[in-house]
Amino acid sequence: MLLPCGMALDERDLFNERPETRSGRYQCPRCRRTGDYSVRWTRRSKKDRLPSGASAEDRAKFDKVRDYLLRLDDEVTCTACGKRFEIPSQQSVMFADQFAGLPNDDELEQEIKEAAGEPEPEPEVEKKPALPARFTRKSMGWK
Repeated sequence: MLLPCGMALDERDLFNERPETRSGRYQCPRCRRTGDYSVRWTRRSKKDRLPSGASAEDRAKFDKVRDYLLRLDDEVTCTACGKRFEIPSQQSVMFADQFAGLPNDDELEQEIKEAAGEPEPEPEVEKKPALPARFTRKSMGWK
């Protein structure tokens, strides 16, 4: 696409857009239950080369841009009570290099347990509670 002289590049000319869904853990302010919710994001990744007809100013902008995620959903619906609530984060834009090397929650919990010296928890065998005596007595029939 050739640009007429004097026109600056639009942001869409610098990035490739791709929709993405990420999960997040949020607490409902009404029922106070925590749940995992899927949130829609748009990933904008820097194109591999600058479009033709770009000025020196556009080249400088292109050198500085970074990949980022833009949050599309501002609200989620609670799975327990059904009330819609705002996502409590002020962050609607995340740069890709901010979360690229972060460990996931399960790995982080495991590291914390190992550092604290806690032993691996043994898998619990589900034990059923004993039935009350009124259910285990032999039936005497109708009186």
